Amino acid sequence: METSTTTAQNQKSLLKSSSSITNSFRLRSPSLNSVRLRRIFDLFDTDHDSLISVDELSRALVLLGLETDIRELDSMIKSYIQPENNGLTFDDFQALHKSLGELFFEDAVGDDEDAAAGSYDSSKQEEVDLTEAFKVFDEDGDGYISAKELQVVLEKLGFAEASEMGRVEMMISSVDRNADGVVDFSEFKDMMKNIALK
Repeated sequence: METSTTTAQNQKSLLKSSSSITNSFRLRSPSLNSVRLRRIFDLFDTDHDSLISVDELSRALVLLGLETDIRELDSMIKSYIQPENNGLTFDDFQALHKSLGELFFEDAVGDDEDAAAGSYDSSKQEEVDLTEAFKVFDEDGDGYISAKELQVVLEKLGFAEASEMGRVEMMISSVDRNADGVVDFSEFKDMMKNIALK
């Protein structure tokens, strides 16, 4: 059986070359994290069996531009898969996410402990998290999410809606309060808060 040190080394090795991880990547808002994780889980579970297999996870990471060694990936996640399952359940996926967060954001753990003591302003952090999420969609950095920018992100995530610009434009108009054809940060923030409440 693999030690936790070896598992941690595998996790760092697997993801180190894939991306540069910053503290701003991790959303600290529990409601946004839960919604985000559920959506990611559902996207990765391509056969809709409520399990994410190593193959499904590998394919998803490749689509996101994160090339991985399937053996390292298998080694990393097998300790999270329940013995009776052939893949990660949503609870397993959450545990893996939490573990990766602790592994890669070790310096931030102290900050989180300070937060519990009351020195952490969650509304300010939520604003920072929403700003980071907005930047993912606002590819040209002009402060607005256009239908084309939304389409690109939906396409990267494998959403069928991306193939029809009319549907993407309807998505934009559903949150575009001032009817200017784009989503500004305020509209995005309202949309995300509504999603988190549902």
